[in-house]
Amino acid sequence: MATKASKSSPKAPPSTAPAVADSNPAQAWGPFAEYLVDITQRSILFMDVLRQRSDQYYVQKAKKAPNVLSFAAEPVLDGRTLPRPVNYGIAHIKPPAGVVIDERKRPFVVVDPRAGQGPGIGGFKADSEIGVALRAGHPCYLIGFSAEPVPGQTLEDIMRAEAAFLEKVIANHPKADGKPCIIGNCQAGWAVMMMAATRPELCGPIIIAGAPLSYWAGEVGKNPMRYAGGLAGGSWMTALASDLGNGKFTGEYLVKNFENLNPANTLWSKNYDIWANVDQRAQRFLDFEKWWNTCINLNGEEIQWIVDKLFVGNRLATAEITTSDGTRIDLRNIRSPIICFCSKGDNITPPQQALGWITDLYSKDDDIRAADQTIIYMVHDSVGHLGIFVSGGVARKEHREFASNIDLIDVLPPGLYQAVLTPKTADTANPELVTGDWVVRFEPRQLDDVRQIVKPDPENERRFATVRRVSEINLGLYRAVLQPFVRAIASTGMLEPLKKLDPDELLFEFFSDRNPIMQQLARLSEQVRIQRHPVPGDNPMLQWQTAFSDSIVAALDNWRNLRDHGMEQLFLATYSSPLLQALVGLKGSDKPLRRRPGTDPERLAFIQQRIGEIRANIAKGGAREALIRSVVYICMAGTGVDERAFNLVEKIRAEHQGMTLQEFKLALREQFGGLLLDQDAALKAIPAMLPAEPAARKKLLEAVHRIVSAAGEVTGESAKRLAAIDLLFASPPPAKAA
Repeated sequence: MATKASKSSPKAPPSTAPAVADSNPAQAWGPFAEYLVDITQRSILFMDVLRQRSDQYYVQKAKKAPNVLSFAAEPVLDGRTLPRPVNYGIAHIKPPAGVVIDERKRPFVVVDPRAGQGPGIGGFKADSEIGVALRAGHPCYLIGFSAEPVPGQTLEDIMRAEAAFLEKVIANHPKADGKPCIIGNCQAGWAVMMMAATRPELCGPIIIAGAPLSYWAGEVGKNPMRYAGGLAGGSWMTALASDLGNGKFTGEYLVKNFENLNPANTLWSKNYDIWANVDQRAQRFLDFEKWWNTCINLNGEEIQWIVDKLFVGNRLATAEITTSDGTRIDLRNIRSPIICFCSKGDNITPPQQALGWITDLYSKDDDIRAADQTIIYMVHDSVGHLGIFVSGGVARKEHREFASNIDLIDVLPPGLYQAVLTPKTADTANPELVTGDWVVRFEPRQLDDVRQIVKPDPENERRFATVRRVSEINLGLYRAVLQPFVRAIASTGMLEPLKKLDPDELLFEFFSDRNPIMQQLARLSEQVRIQRHPVPGDNPMLQWQTAFSDSIVAALDNWRNLRDHGMEQLFLATYSSPLLQALVGLKGSDKPLRRRPGTDPERLAFIQQRIGEIRANIAKGGAREALIRSVVYICMAGTGVDERAFNLVEKIRAEHQGMTLQEFKLALREQFGGLLLDQDAALKAIPAMLPAEPAARKKLLEAVHRIVSAAGEVTGESAKRLAAIDLLFASPPPAKAA
């Protein structure tokens, strides 16, 4: 039994709780009484946190453009002023005190998802995508949106507005060495990719974080969310929800879908965690709930297009979408490097959906290089969907390294790469060339490596193609039979009172200050904070409490697993049915399930033109081109492109104040292409490109050695290639023709 310490007792360690009383009577009653006092106080404080959440909810709901951005910002361009007005806008982020912005560095533009909640999540914390980019010295912008859409706006209007925003950013930074880096989170990722496919000249590197692009992909036994459309009979339910909202689709429906994926967290863990740790985690809870419960609306036409073309139709990755002016949205038209950041722990956008578009678009490795595209992927082992763009740990590691090495990413030769991070240690070679705590290397990969992740399956394609046909039939039936009646009822306003009976809305109403009881609770909670006596960590009742919570979580998880398994089996049994597939015209048909992007005449002409240009330039160039060609030739035999080599090149480039980053990028790609097309001719041309003076040649060769050894000792095939370059530099220059 715990007793009060006497004056002669050893000095106890300082308590983290407010010390406002000299005695705690509960200590004389044993662990149970201590726990009883603690649990009572915690419950009062927890209900007060719910009160604060409710009041916060109504404050956010009253705003026209609610956001959770933690940085000061100033509006730059309002999308409502554009020829086709939209409820989007772009704001310039003001750097916090002590952060210096370098106007020569490319701007970062963060686009937040319009997938249920309001904007600002990309700058939610100091350690965020915006925060790490600011600390790296880049100007930053945020593309956000208001709670209500402009009547009649479409996804195409939003795409054109984002292009107008980028034009404004480029005009504001004429000294920037490179086009803006764009970060698209979740839903914003595919929206940015669509814009970049139609306006590639506006974009620098594109980072898509947790963004689905191949919507049918997934793994059997996991990712149940992809079955939702099929089990609902297609997109007619989306049309019904929009009609019930009198033409508006509330983001609350999307939030509910996310919450249903993890009922243990939604129904228990989230609230239990705050109740059990109310002294430490209340503010963190309130900050997140400020964003999570601030729901926005979409036009019915917008969400219907998204569901029909993307979620159910899966038409983006195979270039089946065209704009109103007939422009085909083909992701192969993007000329900027694309960084796909996803996670195995993401059950909303699993790696299969984040990367499947690559295998949808390309059948051979050479196809990526022929399209002049650079694609980089990185798969996190465990972080959840929101953690990809919210977690401070991810921001301090992955996003910081992306920001620090964005120029290296921009100049990578065309091809497929995987980003690999290794910790910087005392044994790291040339640590002064490493910008952060991690060494970044971009290792070449093949399409087979991506296929091992995506696991494309023809039977899976057939099932979801059946869903698409069923969805089209059911949507047509709904529009012909039910839609006129639903719209007529909704237009009268008869359904408006029902919204107040929503359980979540009632909960907010009850716990807000609108309830007089909660006003009394607020005063009581102040008294509790003054007299707070947390229970010691070794109290046995806490162990029972934890065990009880774990049992509830386990029970809810088991129920979720049973539910998900049942949903999957029902989906597979329904849409694998030969009869259903035959009824919708898919069984026995020779037609492909989806259009596969082929090599159209325009693309063939582009490829042949580029090949001709590269061949014509193989023998052209001077010392600068010879240096780049030599380094590229040696590095092509290595394990990848290391940031240390590029940082050394940047140092040399800055010392000589020669090429701009764009000029260096073009030169690097030109030399890489020449080596791919005709390696022997490219190497034989090097001596003629070198200066005649031995001293100048020696200086260039020393630069080659420094660059290729920046990541450590040169070994293996790379060492053999370096020796070959040494011989070429030692060769006398050929005699000039008369």
